[in-house]
Amino acid sequence: MAYRPSQRSPSDVSGQKASRLPGDTAGTERHDPGPLAVLDPHGLLALSRTLFTCAEQSEIVRLAMRHVSALGSYNAEAGYLATGDGLSRVPGHDTGAPTVDDAGMEELGGADGSVVLPGRSWNWAFGLREAGGLLGYIVVSSHTGPDDEGHFLLSTLVGLTSAALSLAATRASQHDNTGELSRLRTERDTALLQLDTMRSELHLQKTVHETLDGVAARGGGEDAITQALYELTGLSALIEDRFGNLRSWAGPDRPDPHSVRSSTYQEEMLRRVAREAGPVRVEARLIALARPRGDLLGVLALEDPAATADEHTMFALDHAQRLLAQELLHMRELTEVELRLRRQLIDDLLAGTDETSAYARAEALGHDLRRPHYVVVVHWPGNAPDDSLTRAVEQVTATTAARPLITRRGDRVVLLTEARPKDDAVHTSLSHELGMSDGAIGVSTRCDSPDGVPRCYQEALRALEVRQNSRRRSGTTFFDDLGLYRILGPGNDLRELEGFVREWLGELIDYDAEHDTELVETLSRYFDCGGNYDDAAAALTVHRSTLRYRLQRIRDISDRDLADVDSRLNLQVATRVWKIILGGRR
Repeated sequence: MAYRPSQRSPSDVSGQKASRLPGDTAGTERHDPGPLAVLDPHGLLALSRTLFTCAEQSEIVRLAMRHVSALGSYNAEAGYLATGDGLSRVPGHDTGAPTVDDAGMEELGGADGSVVLPGRSWNWAFGLREAGGLLGYIVVSSHTGPDDEGHFLLSTLVGLTSAALSLAATRASQHDNTGELSRLRTERDTALLQLDTMRSELHLQKTVHETLDGVAARGGGEDAITQALYELTGLSALIEDRFGNLRSWAGPDRPDPHSVRSSTYQEEMLRRVAREAGPVRVEARLIALARPRGDLLGVLALEDPAATADEHTMFALDHAQRLLAQELLHMRELTEVELRLRRQLIDDLLAGTDETSAYARAEALGHDLRRPHYVVVVHWPGNAPDDSLTRAVEQVTATTAARPLITRRGDRVVLLTEARPKDDAVHTSLSHELGMSDGAIGVSTRCDSPDGVPRCYQEALRALEVRQNSRRRSGTTFFDDLGLYRILGPGNDLRELEGFVREWLGELIDYDAEHDTELVETLSRYFDCGGNYDDAAAALTVHRSTLRYRLQRIRDISDRDLADVDSRLNLQVATRVWKIILGGRR
């Protein structure tokens, strides 16, 4: 459908806004406006003076046509003056392009309308009128139709040209009609007043653009945006997340603490604002939503309890909202890239990767992989596959000194963290966050280098498995505390057995090696004899009192209670492994 602008005089367009940079008006004869040049961005003020002092109607139309290109990406294709015999083309304006069909102009019947012109997407005949009727036409073309600002400028030019033609016609007929001249002067003054208003609006909008574009160019974040908006409007500016939590504030009367509205109120308020095209007043605030690509990323607002905000304030808020949307979208994209790289790193570490590459990748992500780490595996029954458990784990562990590396393996979340969980602290926090306490957590021993991560991952899985198969299935289990269960599961190798023996018999083995004693052998024979002193003494060919002395030394050196059931079991298994599998190696 062709674009059909409404027929209106310059006085009908005072409410329009424009944001175009000042255009050059080369080719238009005008008087030197002096210091007003910088205040006349499109040259219409200077042109109006030339038009109203010109007595020749053809020259008035030619002057107006030459000025069309100064208003934007438009071309003046032809000009006409109304005569008693119809329309007469104004000579002296040849664009070199295909010409307008004069017969087609006659078919307009005095109305504005579209004309046929090859090679142009938009062609429009603007009527030049006075109270008595049609004075002529200016035909304008463009590759695209004008926006509101373009239509305002073209309409203003047409109105000024019409007024100048009418004045020239009045002079030519030598009718000294004082009332008519007064009307024309009023129209001229109205047009000039509109130009002054437009100049003021353009100046204010230019200030907003330059200020906020400067923030963007300097890479300013949310604080820079709120500070700039406060300076532009004089109203306190703030940014909240979609849940109403304060992210940034600039200006006086910052609330401390910042009150968070109920989730029901917040969601209803967001839906109400989202239904509107621009900023919306909600109680004492003007609110705009940062929604790049339709995703709500933040809320930008101005505190305006006295309702002093004007169109300039709304323009500044709307422009700042677009800048904030770009900033938040950029931050989200960076976060997603970092999260993907962090997950790729921990996935490679769990599977086993080159140590040098692992250090370099971790350093690029701001993670010090040279520090001791622990592998933690979290499983929560019934957790949805939408990463809700992952987000909950990230939130709970975000208070640790260093941010952990997190990934997901099936229905389990795996962390590589510097901070060893304290007892059931992580489990308790997750239970509160997820609203259920049926989950289980397995924690590995300390890992000192990247090549130890796969082993620690298996330890954490083993600890998790033991917890989930125990009488109390929820809670946290540390591989260090598994004792005998460390070697009962599948997949254990000689190194694991040696580690178990060292944990329970290490002090005794070292003591025997240093002092050439047989405390480990004594303990082994004692267990083999079912704890019977006489049988054990006979098997060792020592006196009963000597056996008692050795057992006391074993208690002192190992700091183990031989009367404790669990300690006794672990020690007995350790001595069996030491003797049978390890061959009594020290």
